[in-house]
Amino acid sequence: MHELGVTENIVNIALAKAGEAQASKISQINLVIGEMSGFAPDCIQFYFDSLSRDTIAQGAVLHFELVPAQLRCRNCSTIFTPQDTLWSCPECRGQSVEISKGRELYMESMEVE
Repeated sequence: MHELGVTENIVNIALAKAGEAQASKISQINLVIGEMSGFAPDCIQFYFDSLSRDTIAQGAVLHFELVPAQLRCRNCSTIFTPQDTLWSCPECRGQSVEISKGRELYMESMEVE
């Protein structure tokens, strides 16, 4: 359900930026969503369809670029992609890791008319 608030922000930002550009229609919004962000594209799409109704964003296509998780070992600085639930470093087998990619959620760009 946290997608509702995020989608509200996406619609508000898109409408504001389209207004600045004096656009009459938003045709596409390109979003980047990390695998570990906790946001579901299906839910964002559902709320977007409802929240954009009767605005210049109505009918806009949401394009989702999904960013896979990437971890960095704090011991040896190896960057790797976790395998299932295995989060230990493939180089040193250390388990002290940090997420370096995969938590993203932002609007990369949009197309307007």
